[in-house]
Amino acid sequence: QVKFVESGGSLVQPGGSLRLSCVVSGFAFSFNIMSWYRQAPGKEREFVASIHSTGESPYLADSVKGRFTISRDNSKNTLYLQMNNLKPEDTAVYYCRGPGYWGQGTQVTVSS
Repeated sequence: QVKFVESGGSLVQPGGSLRLSCVVSGFAFSFNIMSWYRQAPGKEREFVASIHSTGESPYLADSVKGRFTISRDNSKNTLYLQMNNLKPEDTAVYYCRGPGYWGQGTQVTVSS
C-alpha cells in the first residue's frame, strides 16, 4: 500500500520558519522525482518545488525562490520543504506528490 504522509504544518507568524516532511512508503521513492504543491482557500492547487531522484536540480516556483528549500533523504524515504521568511500569502494546505500519488496534505497558516 502506497502512503504519502505529510507533517510539520502549523500556525506561524509572518517572518517565521517551518519545515515540512513527507514520509513515503510502498513507493519507489529513491527512483522518482518528488514535488511539493499547495492549495490556498478558493484557489487552484499550485506547484511549489520539485527535486530529482538524486537530490540534484531542485526547482522552485518564483513565488518561493530565496525563501524555500526542497531536499530529500532517500535513506529515510523522506521529502522535506524548509520554509523561511513566511508570508501570509503562503497560507495553504501543502501536498507532497510523487508520480501518480498525492499525500493528504498539511495545513500551514501564516498570521499574526
